This record gives sequence, structure tokens and C-alpha cells, in this order.
Amino acid sequence: MEKRIIGRYEGQEKGSLLICIGGMHGNEPSGVEAIEEVLRLLHIEKKVNPTFLYKGAVIGVCGNLAALKAKQRFITRDLNRMLTTSEFERVKKLDPAHLVQEDRECLELLTVIEDERKKYDAPLTLILDMHTTTADGGIFTIAAEDDLSRILAKGLHAPVVLGIAEGLAGTTIDYFHHPSGGCYCIVFEAGRHDDPEGVHRTAAAIINCMRTIGAVESRDVDHRHDGLLISLSLGLPKITRLIYHYKIQPGEKFEMRPGYKNFQYVNAGDILAKNENGDVISPVEGLILMPKYQPQGNDGFFIVEVVEA
Repeated sequence: MEKRIIGRYEGQEKGSLLICIGGMHGNEPSGVEAIEEVLRLLHIEKKVNPTFLYKGAVIGVCGNLAALKAKQRFITRDLNRMLTTSEFERVKKLDPAHLVQEDRECLELLTVIEDERKKYDAPLTLILDMHTTTADGGIFTIAAEDDLSRILAKGLHAPVVLGIAEGLAGTTIDYFHHPSGGCYCIVFEAGRHDDPEGVHRTAAAIINCMRTIGAVESRDVDHRHDGLLISLSLGLPKITRLIYHYKIQPGEKFEMRPGYKNFQYVNAGDILAKNENGDVISPVEGLILMPKYQPQGNDGFFIVEVVEA
């Protein structure tokens, strides 16, 4: 399954295992490109900086290979909504001839990550799942509620969104995040799908993660990575929490009203979208996130409230 693995870098000393996942959705290639860039920089760093020390290992993994090739969110099912133990067990028992595309992707992805974790047996594993959205309006991270997850997410210098991780079943956080087993997972959203700067933002996020988990020393991290992420977060809240999620029902003809951006304020009663029954109205006031401007997917939009400005 080496095709699934983008690359790896093993340090000189034992430490944490950082697993970076790019391309969970096939129309979001920035994560894959960022992983390739960071691995390239790591190999160069040791040559130009003899004192450079990496503790642990970093592995880049590709999420949905077929969807990336097709340049669409998914082929038959959303891979980032089917990562559950029951689904994994179901797929493992199926005749390979009966697997749909995302069944194969799920089986390979979870098997590869499970094997890598067993191989390295690190005291701490951090899985960084990297995405982009269909809307402008800023970068952000999605994290679970535990203290270390907040610390790891804050290390990316981007707004932290709480509550989504617990509210969506079958995502990377839902499957991999098990603090009692030494495994943590956070999500980084780097901006709009087609923004070429998304690759640089995501690369900066990976590098900052390496520093936060102690894999690299602060002196070896270029301050421009901090500056890039900090500049994109100016004026945005530091921490928010999910208060409403509009889930599109099967067969619903959902159409988001144009022009909404991430972290844009909306009032209760605002018309945010329409469907076959008429207007879709916001039931609460807050900040909108991830308005759906793409044909695939079942999440219409999310609304969050400010926890820490």
C-alpha cells in the first residue's frame, strides 16, 4: 500500500508520531501537496543545518486516491463520514469483488494507519487531517474538547472550533481520537479549495504541529510559518463552539444563497438557503462556517458561537 503513503521522515531520536492525512476529499488536494513540500524541506534541512534534530517520525498519507484522481469530493460515499469501527469490520468481511470504491479506500487507509502506529509504537500519536472549504473567510482548526487537543489546535495559530468533532460521526476525529490510548486527532481547514495559498498555509500548519509535539526545536522553525497563520486569523475569534448544524436530507434540493464566508455573522431568521419547500432560515444567531457551495456532501452549513474572542 505504498501508493497510499505519500512519504515519511524518521528522526534520529524516539518521539511522537505525526500522521498527516491529505485528500480525504478528492476536490481538496492542498493537503497532499503540503505533505510533499514539508517532507522535501525536512530532507533538505538536515543537509543545510547539521545541528537539526528531529524526534519521532512524520508520515504523509493520502485519503481518497480515486476521488483525488477524479477531482471530486468522493466517488460513491463520503470517506470522511464512514470511518467507524463497525464500518471497518463490515468492509473487512466483504468479498473484494463486492467493495465499492470508498469501501476500498476506507479499508486501505485504516489498515495503513493502524500498521504505522504498531510499527512506531510512539508514546503519542497526532493525526492531522487537512482540508479546504468552498467558502472564503479564514482558516480554522477543529478539535475535541480535551485539554491537549486545545493546546495542539492553538499551536496552529488559527481559530479553534469545538463541538463539530463530537457532532459528526465517521470522521477522522471520531475514529482516531482516543486520548486514553495516546492518539489525538485535529483537523486543519486552510481556506477555499481553489486558493493556491492553501498549500503554504497547510505546510505551515504541519510544521507548527511538529514544534508543538516536540518533534523539532523552536529555533529550527522559520517565523514566517507563524506569521502566515497569525495574519490570516486576525480579527477572528480564538475559540468557538458549534450551536447548529444543518444536515441535508436524502433527496433534498438544497441550494445555499451565494456570498457567505466562513465566520460571517448571521441573525436568527436570516434566509441562508432554499430547498424544494422554500426558504431555509437560520434558527440562531452566530457565525456561519462551511456553507455548501459544491454539488456533493450532506452538510448545508454550521453555525458557531464565540467562546473566546
